[in-house]
Amino acid sequence: MSTTLTPILTKFWDDPQSWTLETYEKNEGYQALKKALAMAPADLVQMTKDSGLRGRGGAGFPTGMKWGFLPPPDGGPRYLVVNADESEPGTCKDIPLMMAAPQFLIEGVAITSFAIGCNHAFIYLRGEVVHVYRRLLRAVEEAYAAGHLGKNIHGSGFDLDVTVHAGAGAYICGEETALLDSLEGRRGQPRLKPPFPAVAGLYARPTVVNNVESIASVPPILLHGSEWFGDMGTEKSQGFGIFSLSGHVKNPGQYEAPLGITLRELLDMAGGMRDPDKALKFWTPGGSSTPLFTAEHLDTPLDFESVAAAGSMLGTRALQIFDETTCVVRAVDRWTDFYKHESCGKCTPCREGTWWLKQILGRLEHGQGSEEDLDKLLDICDNILGRSFCALGDGATSPITSSIQYFRDEYRAHLTEGRCPFDSRESTLFHKDRVTA
Repeated sequence: MSTTLTPILTKFWDDPQSWTLETYEKNEGYQALKKALAMAPADLVQMTKDSGLRGRGGAGFPTGMKWGFLPPPDGGPRYLVVNADESEPGTCKDIPLMMAAPQFLIEGVAITSFAIGCNHAFIYLRGEVVHVYRRLLRAVEEAYAAGHLGKNIHGSGFDLDVTVHAGAGAYICGEETALLDSLEGRRGQPRLKPPFPAVAGLYARPTVVNNVESIASVPPILLHGSEWFGDMGTEKSQGFGIFSLSGHVKNPGQYEAPLGITLRELLDMAGGMRDPDKALKFWTPGGSSTPLFTAEHLDTPLDFESVAAAGSMLGTRALQIFDETTCVVRAVDRWTDFYKHESCGKCTPCREGTWWLKQILGRLEHGQGSEEDLDKLLDICDNILGRSFCALGDGATSPITSSIQYFRDEYRAHLTEGRCPFDSRESTLFHKDRVTA
């Protein structure tokens, strides 16, 4: 595996007009769509399976396999829905991609729709990012004007309409069935499965729901071949991905690299820690909903299997880096506040459990409570994990259980000193709104 960067989706982000159709077409734009329209849809599905492309939204489910779950055509409509509701703390790859090069997504939508027999696709975007919403609308408008969308695309007889929908801003709508309910005009809450979206999704019709980066990766794969894609990454985690580095790193940003690269290599590319005199303390491999890693995991390959074997999840490849000035209890407390707030309230374990997690963590962070509260936290997490309606509850427990595993002494220090021991240090992150006991 090559450990150098592989600029593919990010290749021309530095172009002064990177988001325009003109720039995209100068960089092989829409050549893949023309190639796809000359192929059989079943061959496109098989090509995606052969490439080894796995969902880039966090779960890592094989993309081509998901397309293949659709039942045989019955004469009714079927839909493609792009999940662009990126909103987990630390996750920042889909929004920059849509902002810098939205035509990757539009072309991917057209190819995927042709492959699955969809004539109306939807892009569900987080409503707060109005600037991205406007850019996507303009990108779709340009694609229509150029004949890449609409009726009889490039004389193929294939019709496709694309609707960009702005949600009202709810983290729960990143869960695919809650997203579908929201898109239908209802309150965004997870549905009971089965039936799965492939059988009864949007408007109770067969539906494919894919992440932005997953769909945007389809045109390069079609243009350059499954073997080209498979040569990057690892044997089971093939291809490239956008890694988002944030926090105490000198040059935060998006780094597109093969799966299997390590944080040590990415940190070298990013110029190292922001303060070279401050050591790495902990980090997230896939966003705030994944178990924490420490400096001992610097050389863990960032692919689905290796990260799972080390006790976490690759997730969205949102690498939040924290140095020794950061209080891990405070960081986890702030994340838990987010999950409590974003719980949709549909199921008891998540609705009640996240509230109690926040109460206990808040006490501990301020030096109150007792060590028994640590066991109570773990007990509540155990009653949420695997028992909530969707993955939000599971994600809320991950930073808590992993932080107690690696930093139990730091929790104890809060109790011993009767306050956060980092209040007297140079804490540069999670500093706002502190309350000391």
